[in-house]
Amino acid sequence: MPSAPSPSAWLRGSRRPSWLSDPKVLRTEVLGGLVVALALIPEAISFSIIAGVDPAVGLFASFTMAVTIALVGGRPAMISAATGAVALVIAPLNREHGFGYLVTAVILAGVFQIVLGALGVAKLMRFVPRSVMVGFVNSLAILIFMAQVPEMTDVPWPVYPLIAAGLAMMVFFPKLTTVVPAPLVSIVILTVITVAAGIAVPTVGDKGDLPSSLPVPGLPDVPFTLDTLTTVAPFAFAMALVGLMESLMTAKLVDDITDTRSSKTRESVGQGVANIVTGFFGGMGGCAMIGQTMINVRVSGARTRLSTFLAGAFLMVLCIVFGPVVSDIPMAALVAVMVMVSVATFDWHSIAPRTLRRMPLGETVVMLVTVVCVVATHNLAIGVVVGSIAAMVVFARRVARLAEVTAVTDPDGAAVVYRVTGELFFASSNELVGQFSYGTDPDRVVIDLSAAHIWDASSVAALDAVETKYAQRGKTVEIVGLNEPSARMHKTLSGELAGG
Repeated sequence: MPSAPSPSAWLRGSRRPSWLSDPKVLRTEVLGGLVVALALIPEAISFSIIAGVDPAVGLFASFTMAVTIALVGGRPAMISAATGAVALVIAPLNREHGFGYLVTAVILAGVFQIVLGALGVAKLMRFVPRSVMVGFVNSLAILIFMAQVPEMTDVPWPVYPLIAAGLAMMVFFPKLTTVVPAPLVSIVILTVITVAAGIAVPTVGDKGDLPSSLPVPGLPDVPFTLDTLTTVAPFAFAMALVGLMESLMTAKLVDDITDTRSSKTRESVGQGVANIVTGFFGGMGGCAMIGQTMINVRVSGARTRLSTFLAGAFLMVLCIVFGPVVSDIPMAALVAVMVMVSVATFDWHSIAPRTLRRMPLGETVVMLVTVVCVVATHNLAIGVVVGSIAAMVVFARRVARLAEVTAVTDPDGAAVVYRVTGELFFASSNELVGQFSYGTDPDRVVIDLSAAHIWDASSVAALDAVETKYAQRGKTVEIVGLNEPSARMHKTLSGELAGG
């Protein structure tokens, strides 16, 4: 019997991470994780305020989410942490029932996500059309920019030249070298300038106190009763759905950027595991963060799980060990990074005049509907759902017009053959009944469906109505050319759909 491979042999195998053998990859992953960690701090604190909890709660959630998802998630290099969408969902629960119920909801949401992942909810992503995906990306870029606007209003005047300098460094520094991520260079230089010159501008420390110790696990302080479950379950289920929607859409976006595939089912289950771990450590829960993911993947060029893990690890190190230094980082530096991310995220090709002229109007409308819904509600999940519904309506209208009926009468006038072409479903079959000449047709009518497909009960009911109208005139109808699925559906439902 062959012996098990040694650890060193396993490391030499195909599973060996690329950063172990390539110093350039290691440097990219480490620096990418550091930049993301710096960007996570003000975001996590802001989301904590939205949820109505202490800033440490959001920072702990970002730490545990990133570290856990790096190990169990399905999409390498994607960043998961405390998010605004989750904060908005659970804020009312915290406000009305207290922090213990919030933590319970986070744990239960993780359980829901594991169950939904196991049931294959990730497969629904195949029904999200490209126009919705483009709308998702564009609306995301707009939201990222809008989130920076408060940091640029009613602030001291030095904030504006600092932001401009940060943007300039991120544009021109990569032309000199890409060894160090430009956002990190920008953050360090602007921090040194503001501290050395004593420039009074808003800093990370103004957002809230940073934690001074690691989180410790524990059970939520709630009564374990049915009443607690019924109170928490609706919020937990909403959080699970919103978290999965944002995470799966972000994973699909990273797939496209990196030209790689990832397991959406594993990602769904991984998000659930990460939220359960986060809940037991007293965090507010979270999901994939598109802005920080774009910093990691698109700006920093990270591609592995190491950057995700280090983003969480560096976050705690920065807060606990280097808290005073991190507190002095000017918000202008981080605003400049996020503005650059929003510009890089937006799909400018989608609104180019040449693209708009060539793109079908329906596709453009779906993209705009998605953008408007997301920007209006500040909820990416709502925009994706509404956009997908709009895409289905556009598709149904388009396909409905493809169903055509043409008639050919035999030379002797004894029969007429109607050839039906296209897809028959509720939108196209509604007009089917009116396309036959019941009064003038000969006694024998043949309906040829060899170039058509029956998709639903509405189409079978329409064919039944056609046969009934001919029968009332003493004429016979023969339906021919059905493919196997259509024949099976017609045989099962024909004659069973008339009202009693």
